[in-house]
Amino acid sequence: MWYDFVMQYCLSDPHACYGVVCRLLEKIKFCERDTLYVLGDFIDKGPESVRLANLLFSLPNAVCIVGNHEYDFLKYYQGLMQRTTDYDGVLQKLRAYFPDGHLLDWDIVDRLEALPFFLEREDWIGVHSGLPLRADGTLLPLQQAIPEQLVYDRRFKDPDVLPKSEKCILYGHTPVRYLTGRDEILFYPRNPARKSDTIADYHKIHLDMMTSKSGVLGCVCIETCECFYARDPKF
Repeated sequence: MWYDFVMQYCLSDPHACYGVVCRLLEKIKFCERDTLYVLGDFIDKGPESVRLANLLFSLPNAVCIVGNHEYDFLKYYQGLMQRTTDYDGVLQKLRAYFPDGHLLDWDIVDRLEALPFFLEREDWIGVHSGLPLRADGTLLPLQQAIPEQLVYDRRFKDPDVLPKSEKCILYGHTPVRYLTGRDEILFYPRNPARKSDTIADYHKIHLDMMTSKSGVLGCVCIETCECFYARDPKF
């Protein structure tokens, strides 16, 4: 029997690998009922930054946030804007930033500039690199976090950093293989003795598959905690 489920999927750091993102969307049978969350770094490193950004921005059910690569691009853009009134010239310089920059237009730039730095839902929080914690491991109010904390943090990925929050934290930024030697999504369960299909039963979930070098992209289903992977056949 077939059921009309609505699913939410979360991934991070696809890094301009347009083809493998499309493969993953096909694998999960992504449709208009579903929602895709992308936790930043969908530009740079790979060959098709603008093409992938355009795809994600064209999907009404895709929600993206800023990663450090989007943040660096926006700092470059804002610096250009502060030093010139030749806006056509600014766009030409921005196009030179990407291998497929000829596809870049002001609409994509504006969409990048409007992205949030984190997502907060009933059972989980999505961020690119990490969240500010007190000494006892509890979360500081998210609104107090500065952008650099949310996009550059390297400490949050450490196995001994287990945020004391009722919500699971999903993040990327540092490739999981640096911790485990494998290109697989890494779960930190609150009860290590059992695996759960409930997202809130995990302290945090680490999503970066180093896609631009591994050719592997993974996502987790929020409703079931099931992982799905796609691989670029060129790797």
